[in-house]
Amino acid sequence: MRKWFQSTLHPERYHGHGRKPPFFEGWYFKMIDRSEQHRYAIIPGIFLSADPAQQHAFVQVFDGSTGQTTFHRYPAGEFQAAADTFDLRVGPNRFTLDEISLQIDRPERSVHGVVRFEGLTPWPVTLTAPGVMGWYAWVPFMECYHGILSLDHAIQGTLVVDGNTVELSGGRGYIEKDWGPSFPAAWVWLQSNHFQQPGTSITASIAVIPWLGSAFRGQIIGLWHKHTLYRFATYTGARVEQLAIGEEKIEWIVRDRRHRLVIHAHRAQASLLKGPSKRDMGVRVLETLQAEIEVRLTALEGRRERLIFEGRGRNGGLEVGGDIPRLLAMQ
Repeated sequence: MRKWFQSTLHPERYHGHGRKPPFFEGWYFKMIDRSEQHRYAIIPGIFLSADPAQQHAFVQVFDGSTGQTTFHRYPAGEFQAAADTFDLRVGPNRFTLDEISLQIDRPERSVHGVVRFEGLTPWPVTLTAPGVMGWYAWVPFMECYHGILSLDHAIQGTLVVDGNTVELSGGRGYIEKDWGPSFPAAWVWLQSNHFQQPGTSITASIAVIPWLGSAFRGQIIGLWHKHTLYRFATYTGARVEQLAIGEEKIEWIVRDRRHRLVIHAHRAQASLLKGPSKRDMGVRVLETLQAEIEVRLTALEGRRERLIFEGRGRNGGLEVGGDIPRLLAMQ
């Protein structure tokens, strides 16, 4: 019980100690260089299965500029995670909140180097709301848990990718993670921390959430702007005014008692990543790092709306997965 309590208050840590399969956990490190010509997502993780043949660790590499994705599988025994901090090793690769060190040398891809992170901006953790999931983080039977480890931070370092040097110093990064038995039946996820005004970041997800034999549509949105986190979530009472998912554009409007947030996400060519089901890592996840995300935040003041922020995010991460008609049909 004590370990579960501590891990809930520390979403960055590995949550799989003592867990029975099916279970997965994956961390997502997004890195964009200063010139915004190089975009990478590095995704280490573990998949635990009742079938020994399916059980393994991995490091997934997504080049968001070229669209190339590679999935590097390691024996589950080469996955090591500290119990009382976030310190993760997958084969020769190491991941912490301060830096990642990559030593991938496979026929399909070679990636070597160290990238350091400075000035992380984590989603606040309190006893009643330990992270982005709010009080739902304390519910022990959720299908998929989510953590935001840094909405925006500076990156320093160099990667050598297939013999080519990629200088990332002076760029920006973002870190999140997921864990649990499986990905949702349907979801939309988007993120950008490249707005004209530095230090602004948007992260948003909406998904089908199983709940006591039924299901509901749950959302989590955080807009970080001028050192203030504007939260729109199911647990905060925010409601969806509009959700439209088209081939070229996503329109998503939410509001609570004090604010309205309008999101227009322009879709871009996506690549296939691997995601977890309860059986294997066979979920096909279409993702891009080239979406553009328009954001407009207003304060509701009687019959008037006062503009707080309006901007367009570049280098946007965007996923649309699963049974989207079911997601749209839910209230």
